Amino acid sequence: MAYRVGLVGTGGIARAHGKACQQIAEAELVAICDVSEEQLARYGEEFGVAARYTELDAMLHEAELDIAIICTWGAFHAETGIQICDSRRVKAVLCEKPFTQNAAEAAAFAEAGRKNRVLVAEAFKFRHHPMHLRAKAMLDAGEIGDLVGVRSTFCTSSGASLQERTPESNWRFNKAKGGGSIYDLACYNVHHARFIFGEEPERVFAAQQLGLETDDAASIVLVFSEGRTAQISVGFNTFSSQYAEISGHRGMLRLDQVWNNENRAVTIEHRTPSGVEVVEIPPCFQFALQLQHLCECLAEGREHRITPEHSVAQMRVLDAVKESMETGRAVELSNS
Repeated sequence: MAYRVGLVGTGGIARAHGKACQQIAEAELVAICDVSEEQLARYGEEFGVAARYTELDAMLHEAELDIAIICTWGAFHAETGIQICDSRRVKAVLCEKPFTQNAAEAAAFAEAGRKNRVLVAEAFKFRHHPMHLRAKAMLDAGEIGDLVGVRSTFCTSSGASLQERTPESNWRFNKAKGGGSIYDLACYNVHHARFIFGEEPERVFAAQQLGLETDDAASIVLVFSEGRTAQISVGFNTFSSQYAEISGHRGMLRLDQVWNNENRAVTIEHRTPSGVEVVEIPPCFQFALQLQHLCECLAEGREHRITPEHSVAQMRVLDAVKESMETGRAVELSNS
């Protein structure tokens, strides 16, 4: 049986989710929703979807759906997710990152899923990539010794000037739409650090470089137990860089092209005093693996890799990052 999927928002990221539906047998894209009729027509023709809606309520009540995927601007994720859960018309909601704009919204979204018995999951595609699953397994097996720290980047500049990065040109530079480097970029690095450490940070310090309307770049330190740290650098203003280094007391794992690597082979460099072992990972499409995992969770009634509680905790950390950037002070986190 193929689970019937409805997409909310038909912008750039929705195309990756549409391709995921085409690539796996477990899902079928049957309906799309967007406020723009022009966007709906373009997307509907590209993916062969006849059921097109400009009102979310109409799609939820007229289309027979199992899964809703939220691809709207980040500022509207919580509102949209709660509306979908409260309709009780789907079995699962997959929400693009960032989950919401703050921890309070995240808690409300998670609660809507719980009370309506809807599986709610955040769409961090990298969590389903064999490179990351293998790296975590190597760490857990003690192949680099005790975990000491993580360093990672997510920088995306192709040379555009500050004056070209306007709020009108792209949602990423638009405050009202939920833009900013920490929401679009650092959310990956923060989630990755929490995943690798298997715990929540105790303290956060962050500095920002401002763009025209939002944070253009950020340097972030997450302090975990025993003084271990994750050091993160992100920015729209810095030349392309996407790597992660996971350091232990007797080895290190280096992962390059760590976030955006669709359909490209990647490697894990396992560095120890004996030399460098290269683990080769074949090309894959992360969005398809992500959707397949969601379908498997529905079919087998098991927990998703990214629970709603994990996403709420993620937003608590991003709230602290934002507070630290704006105040210039370290922020203590309560993880009770």
